[in-house]
Amino acid sequence: MRLLTAVFFLFTFTALPALAAGASSAPAPKAPKAAAKQAPQAAPSTEEEKTLYALGLVVGRNLAAFSLSASEVGFVELGLRDAALGKEPQVDLQVYGPKLEALNQSRVGKSAEREKTKAKSFLDKAAKEPGASVSSSGLIYTDIKAGTGDSPKPTDKVKVHYHGTLTDGKVFDSSVQRGQPAEFPLNGVIPCWTEGVQKMKVGGKAKLVCPSKIAYGDTGSPPVIPGGAALIFEVELLDIVKPPAAAPAKDAQPKKKP
Repeated sequence: MRLLTAVFFLFTFTALPALAAGASSAPAPKAPKAAAKQAPQAAPSTEEEKTLYALGLVVGRNLAAFSLSASEVGFVELGLRDAALGKEPQVDLQVYGPKLEALNQSRVGKSAEREKTKAKSFLDKAAKEPGASVSSSGLIYTDIKAGTGDSPKPTDKVKVHYHGTLTDGKVFDSSVQRGQPAEFPLNGVIPCWTEGVQKMKVGGKAKLVCPSKIAYGDTGSPPVIPGGAALIFEVELLDIVKPPAAAPAKDAQPKKKP
């Protein structure tokens, strides 16, 4: 599913404008006309129908960044239907295909600003909770249980249990729910983690509240994490993973038998 999602994402935002730019042989579009009313689609019942519906979900989730209204989804459906059924396009793809990226960037920026506005009151409240400390980056750190072991360095790999939620409480990722600890290099995760986990000691547990600028920024991680979203993690530092011991050097020349 991840591969299929990636294929659709790449097609939507890279291949389509490229195809539009090179579609010099495409037939001239007719003037836009009102779409004929379609009968309500029945719910999928067979395995093939459910798989086709899943295809629609993949496409739709990769359009989340556009923040489409119900009426705008109607135009997307019309374009999808015309293309899938081989009908003559109602707009010139050479003209409007390249505009997709600009539309995407505009919608992403507006959506992220709305999300950051929503998050502000949550962050302000979190910063005032007992035991909370706010760093210069905006990280809000609270010890839940003090550890007694070592603290990791940015270059260390750590073994952790974590539970990540959005400000509305929705879980977006959780090793706790999977029942399997995770291992990460601290210099390969979001800045909030790199900074926050270094404050911990092995055996400890902490709450990290991450403004979007030290999480996934304005782009987010669609479709699960919106652009501009603040994130909340409860992290338990189980261990600092030691690198494997180097194998002993072999003799350059084999030893002679006596």
